[in-house]
Amino acid sequence: MQPEPAADEFILDPGLGGMVPPDSALPTDVLPTDRLLANGKPVPAIRAELRRIPNLRAGLAVGWVWVETIAILVLAVWLANPLAYIAAFFLMGRALVKFNILGHEAVHRTLFSNKKLNDFTGKWLLSYHAWVPFELYRRGHMNHHRDEMGPAEPDTALYTGYPISQASMRRKLVRDATGQSGWKILKGLLRGTRNARTRSVALRILGFQVVLLAIATAFGRPELWLLLWFLPWMTVWRVTNRLRAIAEHGGMTRSKDRRKTTHHVEQGPLARFWMVPYRVGWHLAHHVDMGVPCWNLPKLHRELVNSGWVTREYVWPNYRSLWKALSSG
Repeated sequence: MQPEPAADEFILDPGLGGMVPPDSALPTDVLPTDRLLANGKPVPAIRAELRRIPNLRAGLAVGWVWVETIAILVLAVWLANPLAYIAAFFLMGRALVKFNILGHEAVHRTLFSNKKLNDFTGKWLLSYHAWVPFELYRRGHMNHHRDEMGPAEPDTALYTGYPISQASMRRKLVRDATGQSGWKILKGLLRGTRNARTRSVALRILGFQVVLLAIATAFGRPELWLLLWFLPWMTVWRVTNRLRAIAEHGGMTRSKDRRKTTHHVEQGPLARFWMVPYRVGWHLAHHVDMGVPCWNLPKLHRELVNSGWVTREYVWPNYRSLWKALSSG
């Protein structure tokens, strides 16, 4: 693990920091307490409780997302109605969100307490079919957590420059919604088959797509793979992923204080349905202690609020208000 840099070692990207809350929203004299350490992490006894992994709950979540996904396809075919196919198109984009979020838990090894089960599920039941190179994602994502917006951050380009103009935000979302961003990702995946370091995982992802296409073909509906799997990944997932990602870190900066690297947004039912399922929207808590399973993030967040470290001035009331601010440049 890379050591955390000292405060005077931080080199700030001039394109970062435009959305960092004012100092008045970030009290520095409230930690540590008898329950939280100076960096916001819980004391060992509380941390052990929050880090307990609910294996049964995780197993049910993995099983249900598969059942739900198959049910969407079956229902759309059974109804054979244009409106049903349109609804299925967007719901399959949501299914990709759910697979990716549970896969993210597996990347952190917080999905199942058994590491072999955790990694097998993360690769073969949550990631490869959803176009995610599990092993490569884990490597980059751990760099993201070790030092957000630092030299090894894989997504600095995604978070930099905010607040941007409404026109710039619109252009980004149009590129996502029309498949232009997805095409860049797909080309990278195809190039990965020519690289010895990435070939095996790229071939697993592409091989899984061949299997899914073969299954659809066996049922006499090969177009379902294209219309209700590939295209939602190219469009709906790309829009949702950007909106969630910039709501997590857009315009924030490199800092030991996670309140300066990560936004927190009040969680509403619509956002949790479409974009931040499985309590992943409690993202500040996740960055304070990435070893806490998603199910327990609200509990850790309450600890941060009760200590006075998270203030109302720091919290965004909803995603719409944050996106509006992100596009106010």
